[in-house]
Amino acid sequence: MGSNVRHPRFGPPREVLAAAIEALQDAGLDVEAVSRVIETPPLGPSRRRYANAAAVLESSLDPPELLDLLQDIESAFGRIRRGARWGARVLDLDIVLWSGGAWAEPRLIVPHPQFRARTFVLAPATQIASDWRDPITGLTLAQLQARLTRADPLA
Repeated sequence: MGSNVRHPRFGPPREVLAAAIEALQDAGLDVEAVSRVIETPPLGPSRRRYANAAAVLESSLDPPELLDLLQDIESAFGRIRRGARWGARVLDLDIVLWSGGAWAEPRLIVPHPQFRARTFVLAPATQIASDWRDPITGLTLAQLQARLTRADPLA
């Protein structure tokens, strides 16, 4: 999850993420673990730094149903999807991994196609689920994080 826009009710991005966790619980999801929030530089054109975190959720929803719920929560926080990638946003909720393995359909691919190359995903996720395995590579999150930070010492 990430945010780099202040919310009129919840405040700065770190507080937006805390409110998002409450929204996930209010929506009936069991939030089993939440990482610390880290701040990272943006990808693409946005100039604002992001607050990023990860959560382990338990739900009986399949990935497309969960995606619909996450997008409803994003909309409730004021996110407007304009088709522009990597822009500033009040809340971004992604499905990175799923305990059922891989999932692919036109609007959703799990695991997230880019997560292995993103420290802002792997660093928080490793804090709370270091032994989870990527169903594609078979590597744990800790192993993927180690490979990424070894490849880029500034990450």
